[in-house]
Amino acid sequence: MSSTPPPPGSICLLRLSALGDVCNTVPLVRSLQNAWPGTPVTWIVGRLEHRLVADLPDVEFIVFDKRAGRVAISDFRRQLKGRQFDILLHAQISLRANLLGRLIKAGRRIGFDRARSRNGHTLAVTERIAARPFQHQAEAFLEFARYLGLATDDIDRRLPVPTQALEFARQHQPEPGRSVLISPASSHAARNWHAGGYAAVADWVIEQTGRPVILVGGPSEIERKLGRDIESAMRQRPVNLIGRDTLKQAVAMLGRAACLITPDSGPAHLAAAMGTPVVGLYAATWSRRSGPLGSLEHCVDCFPEAAQKYLGKAPEQIRWGRKLQYPGVMDLITPEAVIRRLEHLLVLGGDRETLATQDPA
Repeated sequence: MSSTPPPPGSICLLRLSALGDVCNTVPLVRSLQNAWPGTPVTWIVGRLEHRLVADLPDVEFIVFDKRAGRVAISDFRRQLKGRQFDILLHAQISLRANLLGRLIKAGRRIGFDRARSRNGHTLAVTERIAARPFQHQAEAFLEFARYLGLATDDIDRRLPVPTQALEFARQHQPEPGRSVLISPASSHAARNWHAGGYAAVADWVIEQTGRPVILVGGPSEIERKLGRDIESAMRQRPVNLIGRDTLKQAVAMLGRAACLITPDSGPAHLAAAMGTPVVGLYAATWSRRSGPLGSLEHCVDCFPEAAQKYLGKAPEQIRWGRKLQYPGVMDLITPEAVIRRLEHLLVLGGDRETLATQDPA
């Protein structure tokens, strides 16, 4: 059994966004802390995403607010003035992240392998994690820890949740492991399923299982409208909390649910991190790469059909990570397919009611 390498003096982690990816980066931080508890970790993260991870213990955060434009760059330079890190873990390949990465002084600059590099990532790093074809994105973040020779088994993926958020979840879900949550919207409209499909599935849950259905999501008008459209198309009455909770309250709600139904979105990864089964809806993207880790078997994944329909290719023939965000692509998913996954979880013994006495939230 190999020993843990000597600890570096300091580590800088660069992962700005998005919510799901930042959630999936938490196990990397915990792997670093488990191996090197005395090594300071500084995480450069986006403004919204900071709200998700701000209460992680023993982590210094430098928050970058992209909405501030040049002011954000100036503030970023100011916060890093005179600082040099032993190791930079450059865990994002967007153009903005690569530009910021070049402003960070570090003795070692570790980034993604060449196959996953984009937007000048090559110019921002000097070392690369191992190339792993068809690797799930959540595992790709842990690849940074493996590159450093650290253990990545049995890492806690759960997000810290404050007491106030837990109380909100208990108020709206008195019975843990009972409610079915639907977070209907992704940040990319082309990944969203239609209101009629959600309505049919929600009616089935209420009528066939007797469980409450709760709609959750952010405060944008797109999300609110989709929630209203789902309600209008339903025979039964769900609880609509879209836009009425904070980010941490949403995490607590997801952690207390029986399962979550959602497209490729941040909540899919938040729920998975909290140990809640996720019925993910995938056609524009491939769950094999970006689905909720631990719930891939519950996902309805029509990406292979989409690849054949729109490109005439098998999904393995397409560049890893490519998105098929064509109009109507999510219509490949049928309510019947989603209900079959829910039957397995909620009717055939795969639900979480056995955890009710533990009250995990």
